[in-house]
Amino acid sequence: MIRRRKDVDWTSQLRVEDLALVQQHISPQVWYPMASFERLGLAILANFEGAGMDAVRLWGSYSAHQFVRDNPTLLAPNDPMETLMRLRVQRATLFDFPAFDIPTLIDGHAVMTMSYGMGPTAEEAACNQTLGFCESMVSLAGGQAVQGALGELSWLGAALTTVVLNWELPSPARRSGTATVR
Repeated sequence: MIRRRKDVDWTSQLRVEDLALVQQHISPQVWYPMASFERLGLAILANFEGAGMDAVRLWGSYSAHQFVRDNPTLLAPNDPMETLMRLRVQRATLFDFPAFDIPTLIDGHAVMTMSYGMGPTAEEAACNQTLGFCESMVSLAGGQAVQGALGELSWLGAALTTVVLNWELPSPARRSGTATVR
């Protein structure tokens, strides 16, 4: 996104090391500094019309589809709970700190806690992106009528941000791969 906006003086908003990241190919196998991630995200929010929290949540949803394409074993077909458990395990490959956890996970319901350790606006954006990502993961895994919401908000003083996810389970016929004939 930053590369496309040649009309913006990014040098006034980003550090040299951030601009170096923008110019290189981003690899999923490389660790990148959270401070740069935070500054890049804030610059995008400040310089793109419509780049509010709803757009960030949609980006999270879109990125779930990409992530599943690149990591197909993360998705447990017709099993949202197993998919979220796999995501919890995979977290260690995504962050070098405990960015999020899923302390409550039962059929049709999950509560996630998260803290990315960033400033208020960046933390809010990261949590909204995670919300959109997790809603899509549940949906891709067969959850129906998925509803997600932010609960406690760290950028407003809570110790951690919570995300509450609710969904309906796939019908038994869909889970077993059979159909009802009438």
